[in-house]
Amino acid sequence: MSSNSQFRLLGERRFLPMFLTQFFGATNDNVLKNAMVILISFQSARLGIQNPDLWVNLCAGIFILPMFLFSASAGQFADKFEKSRIVRVVKLVELGIMVIAGAGFLLPNITLLMVSLFLMGMHSTVFGPVKYSILPQHLKGNELIAGNALIESGTFLAILIGTILGGTLAGMGDDGALYATIAITLIAIIGYLTSRNVPEAPAAAPDLKLNWNPITETIRNIRFAKQHRPVYLAILGISWFWFYGAVFLSQFPGFAKQHLAGNQQVVTFLLAIFSVGIGAGSMMCDKISKHKVNPGLVLLGAIGLSLFAVDLYLATPAHHTSQLGGVTSFIQQTGSYRVIFDLVMIGVSGGLYCVPLYTLMQTESDPAYRSRMIATNNLMNALFMVGSAIFAIVLLSLHYAINAIFLMTGLINLLVIAYLFFALPSCRQGFAQLFGKGQ
Repeated sequence: MSSNSQFRLLGERRFLPMFLTQFFGATNDNVLKNAMVILISFQSARLGIQNPDLWVNLCAGIFILPMFLFSASAGQFADKFEKSRIVRVVKLVELGIMVIAGAGFLLPNITLLMVSLFLMGMHSTVFGPVKYSILPQHLKGNELIAGNALIESGTFLAILIGTILGGTLAGMGDDGALYATIAITLIAIIGYLTSRNVPEAPAAAPDLKLNWNPITETIRNIRFAKQHRPVYLAILGISWFWFYGAVFLSQFPGFAKQHLAGNQQVVTFLLAIFSVGIGAGSMMCDKISKHKVNPGLVLLGAIGLSLFAVDLYLATPAHHTSQLGGVTSFIQQTGSYRVIFDLVMIGVSGGLYCVPLYTLMQTESDPAYRSRMIATNNLMNALFMVGSAIFAIVLLSLHYAINAIFLMTGLINLLVIAYLFFALPSCRQGFAQLFGKGQ
């Protein structure tokens, strides 16, 4: 392996323990969420609930609610205190949360499950600012693109594994709850063990006076971000990507059923190829940009997000059958390879788009405020994801087909392309450099 390979970071203590801790945390988030969704959907009588669809949607809201309530405080904690200690405390708390979740699965008790989901959302909220702000303290400047690429790739792989594992275990009949409980507990234990090897990362602002009012602190952070234009634009750009990605991910079940005549296997397959695309695009960033932040990659990725969304609309077949097949049946359909290609390339484009923005946010932030800027980014991401849900609900209520929703998202993204090209000379210059036309 070349000494310049980004994968060499996976062999170093200054990166690997944090990567693994993040990976297992993201995996457990998704095992818990998807196991709960399956349990609520198919064993609602055991839980004593009358409207499972309502509770399934409530799960998404409860998990994201702590992001709005505690992001401001989480950013302050990560700036004020030594970060590896925060990581270990958070992972230890995760073990306690899994005990509550396990009790909810085994009794079963919907209240305990919802409490554990809220607490896991709080866990992710506190962990988020540390995850990204610790990287510049442990990695060199020319390693940040690679580090962020690995974190991003690992996160989407964890989402995929957690989604499949949670749904599979919870779906194993009467024993599903027990298997899910064992899985989330073991994953939490492994995550805690890896966290114990995360190197120290000294506090960036040890004298910071904590502001416990989330509203005033959030307003203060947003104002501070606006005073540092590259940071603020990076936050907005990343948040738009989460809007775009949430639209696609949330519509995969309906897209598979209505347009691809596919069952749950096809939904999982779509998630898999999208995740592989994100990972591939993320890993390409470091090599293409030669270990430097190149804003041209953001423009290149944005172009792909529109181009392949439009082509996906054009490539989507119109199925009107109640007979749903699996992955093999889908692949045998005419035009299936074009749909697969478009989804992979949307993922690749997303990786090219977001990794440089995360790195830009880290490098351009004042070290003493870096965690708070990342916490502000997480809050904005949550707002944009809520906006994506409203966007999709409105279009569905107007009887738009799901592939038309993808098209609309890709067309709105043209505004992002236009802004990057006309308002940001650094994106134009970086884009030209990618093709050998810049200095």
